[in-house]
Amino acid sequence: MKNLKTIQRQRRHNRVRGKIQGNAEKPRLVVFRSLKLNYAQLVDDDSHNILAAADDKKLKGKPQERAKQVGEALAKVAKEKGISACVFDRNGYKYHGRVKAVAEGAREGGLKF
Repeated sequence: MKNLKTIQRQRRHNRVRGKIQGNAEKPRLVVFRSLKLNYAQLVDDDSHNILAAADDKKLKGKPQERAKQVGEALAKVAKEKGISACVFDRNGYKYHGRVKAVAEGAREGGLKF
């Protein structure tokens, strides 16, 4: 059985997903954070494809520093694929801490949202 916090986060995520959607021109930037790692993906909801992805499995440093580097790495991959704008999906998490650091890193890398 999942714990209450996970269930509540999934409910928030489902509520937000009813309002935002990504496409090939402006994909959805999804952030996931586990207890150890941070993940970010650019998703095209029309064709159900992942256009770009980044994580901090091989990065060193404090969690927020690694999260910022994940955002920068994702922006770099997106630029190589010709993506300059996206829609931010915080995945039910508060816009705070590591989630905010991923967003700031992506903005510094050149993504607009």
